[in-house]
Amino acid sequence: MKSIKKTLVLGASDHPSRYSYLAIKRLRSHDHPVVGIGKRNTKVADVTIITNKEKFENIDTVTIYLNPEHQKEYYDYILSLNPKRIIFNPGAENAELQRLAEKNNIQTLEACTLVLLSTNQF
Repeated sequence: MKSIKKTLVLGASDHPSRYSYLAIKRLRSHDHPVVGIGKRNTKVADVTIITNKEKFENIDTVTIYLNPEHQKEYYDYILSLNPKRIIFNPGAENAELQRLAEKNNIQTLEACTLVLLSTNQF
């Protein structure tokens, strides 16, 4: 039986050419519950994307689609969600946040969410 992992997509976009958009669609096609935070309030499939740092419950994975400079304002927020892991997608690699996460016993991966899903490693 596959594990269902509630996932926060940070840097979510409703633009079909964005990897975060594709990740939301693919996560939902694998039946993972998804919440999204992006630049504007919008929707992708059945996922509402918001702009504020809502206190989501039971987040298993945070998958990041923001460059390291734009991640800084989310450090405390991400850690407060106490996810099991953080995925740094290509272009989002961030040694500073990685160290903070590991100090808080949060697993980190430098990987592509789309590849993890397509190879059943998510």
